[in-house]
Amino acid sequence: MYTLSDFDFDLPPELIAQTALTERSASRLLEVDGSVTPPHLYDRSFVDLPGLLAPGDLLVFNDTRVIKARLFGQKASGGKIEVLVERVIDNRTVLAQIRASKSPAPGTTLRLADAFDVMVGERVEPFYTLHFPEDCYTLLETYGRLPLPPYIEHDADAADETRYQTVYARNPGAVAAPTAGLHFDDALFARLDALGVQRATLTLHVGAGTFQPVRVDNIGEHKMHSEWYEITPALVDAIAATRARGGRVIAVGTTSMRALESGAQATLAAGGAPGTLRAGSAETDIFITPGYRFQLVDRLVTNFHLPKSTLLMLVSAFSGMETIRAAYRHAIEQRYRFFSYGDAMILSRVEIRDTPKAAA
Repeated sequence: MYTLSDFDFDLPPELIAQTALTERSASRLLEVDGSVTPPHLYDRSFVDLPGLLAPGDLLVFNDTRVIKARLFGQKASGGKIEVLVERVIDNRTVLAQIRASKSPAPGTTLRLADAFDVMVGERVEPFYTLHFPEDCYTLLETYGRLPLPPYIEHDADAADETRYQTVYARNPGAVAAPTAGLHFDDALFARLDALGVQRATLTLHVGAGTFQPVRVDNIGEHKMHSEWYEITPALVDAIAATRARGGRVIAVGTTSMRALESGAQATLAAGGAPGTLRAGSAETDIFITPGYRFQLVDRLVTNFHLPKSTLLMLVSAFSGMETIRAAYRHAIEQRYRFFSYGDAMILSRVEIRDTPKAAA
């Protein structure tokens, strides 16, 4: 089995992008061809993407919208707290992380943003249930702050409220952006449409767990966070039509990938054919590591990911360990920008050929 150290790498801190580029599609794009050894790596711009696709291909986007999930406040005792909403359960109930000197007890109230009170409900490890006095989406939009990733060192400002959101974001509920989609703008969509590249959407509400590193050396012992996703009938039809015409299914971002593959696995478990998809919504804690056999996705557009992260394991499963190692070495040498506001790669699926390491 692979161990955690197999997914570690040294990244110069100055390559962690702290701000977004002025133009969304001005980022760089590393085209990775892992069908040959050593892999072929091509330095491109993101505006070159249409030239790497073909008429009849299908791009699948995650249309989740990031909510202003961070709130500051105080306990009845006066102690300061920080709340990060992880998930909206219903219009007045959320699950949240709470930073406080002492954990608040169920039944107590918290004053948030010096504007409204929430009641602490049952503990759902590692989160707290919080009951809002009125519609939580409205209160979060009014009083909350955008939850930038922990490696971005400035507080969210007006520019972040625009740029840490895709132009097609529609369904509120995420606490982190599906960052591969941040590179797309209306001008690029117009070029893709003119080429005959199709588009479809799904929804997966990204949780804060996406930033959590794996902390166990045996990655098989890692427990994934759970996220809610929805596959629509329109997406099911779009994928079926793409397959019928010989096109490729291209996931924009690892969140789209996780939703598609989760849906395919659920369909298979319900008696469906391999590589097919049924509409519906569900929770997923799918953990994709080398050795996983992909059902639906042919190509992947993605940013560069954190060392020791589940997302780095996912792309290594998709394109091969050695291919991803070579791509990351090249990206560091060529000074690509990393993580949420960074540059992107386009990867192709390769048949499983990496043999898992034997346990020591």
